[in-house]
Amino acid sequence: MNVLVACEESQRVATAFRERGHNAYSCDILPCSGGHPEYHIKGNVLDVLNPSTHWDFLYTEDGETPEWCGIEFNTMDGAYHRVAGEWDLIIAHPPCTYLTVAGNRWFNIRRYGDAARDRIRKRIDAITFFLAFVDAHCEKIAIENPVGIISTAYRKPDQIIQPYYFGDPFEKKTCLWLKGLPKLHPTNIIKPPPRKEFPSGKTMPLWYAELWNRSKDERARERSKTFWGFARAMAEQWG
Repeated sequence: MNVLVACEESQRVATAFRERGHNAYSCDILPCSGGHPEYHIKGNVLDVLNPSTHWDFLYTEDGETPEWCGIEFNTMDGAYHRVAGEWDLIIAHPPCTYLTVAGNRWFNIRRYGDAARDRIRKRIDAITFFLAFVDAHCEKIAIENPVGIISTAYRKPDQIIQPYYFGDPFEKKTCLWLKGLPKLHPTNIIKPPPRKEFPSGKTMPLWYAELWNRSKDERARERSKTFWGFARAMAEQWG
């Protein structure tokens, strides 16, 4: 299958599909950290999301120029690729910064004024970006995001999973919106480690809390990475 893994710099999902023989590509505005520039598209994923019509300069016997419909792109190693027609499968991980419920307090205009108005505009842009994957020209689509505004702005997810359903000893509630795909079945349910408890009584997944000594960008990048068990479950069950 031709697989597009959108908004993925770690390449974990793309690599899991590659390991099973699929023609998978990761795409992100960031360079890849997975070590495979030969199947990473660095750029705006909307440019390679849907097929477009091209004219090939190869003439038929009657002199007509045949029309070719598909997707063209270059990977980070400089190689040129083309996919005929549409992608067979799209798995998208759109940024959740302005979609998650965790930051809802920052949308209070009365309290935060223009900063809140700016955040609302960015949330609208994030919802629009999410819906671009919903409307993509592809028969099989999976979109991943944490619990957030999408459940009301679009619809409730088809499935909510945890990394520890697939043998990864971590806690991260993840929503999946699916089109043309079955729900994922747990492959190796394990007990997640204890959560970190704070003096206030609030708790947080330990791995999440341990990232607080990193920079804001590093925390966001690490939290966005797909865990390997989850990635391989997608490749095994959807590939």
